[in-house]
Amino acid sequence: MEEKQFSGILNGAVPGEPVKKDENSRRGNWGNQIEFVLTSVGYAVGLGNVWRFPYLCYRNGGGAFMFPYFIMLVFCGIPLFFLELSFGQFTSLGCLGVWKVSPMFKGVGYGMMVVSTYIGIYYNVVICIAFYYFFMSMTNLLPWTYCNNPWNTPDCTGVLGTSRANTTFANVSAVMSGLTEIVNRTKRTSPSEEYWRNYVLNISDGIGNFGEVRLPILGCLAVSWVVVFLCLIRGVKSSGKVVYFTATFPYVVLTILFIRGITLEGAVSGIKYYLTPQWEKILDAKVWGDAASQIFYSLGCAWGGLITMASYNKFHNNCFRDSIIISVTNCGTSVYAGFVIFSILGFMAHHLGVDVSEVADHGPGLAFVAYPEALTLLPISPLWSLLFFFMLILLGLGTQFCLLETLVTAVVDEIGTDWIIKNKTYVTLGVAIIGFLLGVPLTTQAGIYWLLLMDNYAASFSLVVISCIMCICIMYVYGHKNYFKDVEMMLGFPPPIFFRICWRFVSPFIITFILIFTVIQYKPITYNDYVYPSWSLVIGFAMALSSVICIPIYALFKIAVSEGSTFLERLKNSVKPDPDWGPALQEHRKGRYATTGPESVEVCPLKEDLKDEGKEKLKETEDEIGLTIPGSNGSTLNPSPSA
Repeated sequence: MEEKQFSGILNGAVPGEPVKKDENSRRGNWGNQIEFVLTSVGYAVGLGNVWRFPYLCYRNGGGAFMFPYFIMLVFCGIPLFFLELSFGQFTSLGCLGVWKVSPMFKGVGYGMMVVSTYIGIYYNVVICIAFYYFFMSMTNLLPWTYCNNPWNTPDCTGVLGTSRANTTFANVSAVMSGLTEIVNRTKRTSPSEEYWRNYVLNISDGIGNFGEVRLPILGCLAVSWVVVFLCLIRGVKSSGKVVYFTATFPYVVLTILFIRGITLEGAVSGIKYYLTPQWEKILDAKVWGDAASQIFYSLGCAWGGLITMASYNKFHNNCFRDSIIISVTNCGTSVYAGFVIFSILGFMAHHLGVDVSEVADHGPGLAFVAYPEALTLLPISPLWSLLFFFMLILLGLGTQFCLLETLVTAVVDEIGTDWIIKNKTYVTLGVAIIGFLLGVPLTTQAGIYWLLLMDNYAASFSLVVISCIMCICIMYVYGHKNYFKDVEMMLGFPPPIFFRICWRFVSPFIITFILIFTVIQYKPITYNDYVYPSWSLVIGFAMALSSVICIPIYALFKIAVSEGSTFLERLKNSVKPDPDWGPALQEHRKGRYATTGPESVEVCPLKEDLKDEGKEKLKETEDEIGLTIPGSNGSTLNPSPSA
């Protein structure tokens, strides 16, 4: 009996319920709940945790930044995460299907798909570059160690001098020679930077000059898409097994790099630079804005991925518990990664005789220039380079799996025929091929310009708008009381009052603050000394608006095709929940979902419904026999006399 109950818990079922192989046999479920948690951790924990958070932390007051960061996590991050997980799990539908809750807002789902498409295209290009560096690290000497290569310029100065000496132990004279050259030069270009710009990218002079396709990068892009496709070939059934490795091994690598980092000379100064609090910065609005933005973007809210992953959960899974575990793990990883990054950067700054701020960087500059250069100073540097880039690959793939599955699930759910469900693999293959083809321009000599343009515009303020409208729809159009009852029916307990307050008031306020902050702090994008031309910024804003514009366009379309003789009647009918809204399986459609029909779910709760529900609860209480024992997910279990 205990074995069966434990197996049920692993599979996401309420203890006491009969365990089935797949609760939703037509659509499928996760093999067990650990797979969902690991997949969601892999989705939320991405490249930004390693290459963005540590930089934001030291730039915004070190340890003092942790205070607003965790405040934003509690009041915005976790509530929004729980909202999206519960939304997808309740209906067992992807980011398009869930909008049966209020069909007029289905444009929000299309907006999520557009955002996921943009991110999926450029994210896999970053992964493919990590693949390239990984392959190039399979050598006795890292190619970005010295300055005597064909792609180097006279400005290149390496910290190990120019001789190809034994790299196992950097000899002192070479280091001193390098330092002397650095002091004498007014402008230093590192070998890793020239390797990145002149060899890997062979970067052109501007975003409009595409040049040629970089064939090694194109080949790695093909490898990246093949890996993603193979891992998703059976949907969540295959990706759920892969994440046992892809979601956990990065922590092994982080720990190895951390242990190696803190044993290096100068590591303590780097960590101090990372953590030393500058409390006066807490009063700076920009610090709070950066904290809110980092929480919002790093958790993957409004991408559609959280809704999609949760839609494969069993109906009674405790997604409240999962949302807390995943959110805290994500933020803890960011903090932990900061120690790994700054211990190595502190070591590098010590060798160069400069301040840590002069070697600290973020984004591609950290992953492909600063950190690789620091690794050349370590004994057996190719080994550490292999580990670092393998970690980046796994972090990227965890997010990419969910982005692709979001698009595939949306298409399959929308068409909904038995044939498309049976042949979901072909949809996955089609989306992967299209993604690869759309990523080809990013492998040209101007690719890095376009990649950064997409990163800064395609997935920026549009995500904030989408998330804000989602909160308004669920809490104020569908009705917060309706949604709270839905969550209670699913979990066995209502959402805690803290989350109810956050969903209705606090989180929308913080989202609005992020939007205003993003607009006020806006600066045209640049890449090093290159200033983007005006026409490219117009394209960037067009990409940002392309996801948001889906919302009003679809809303107008839905109003136009809805029944009614007047505009107000059409508007009312367009926001009314679809007759099919609710739990996917008939066995879970209880209470007001017991009979399907246009009037089965009202936008606002009726007093009669509340009275009937109260009578049902009273009757259930009277019929209860024995003790009531709380289940692991907050539901209640009535043990039978034989138990």
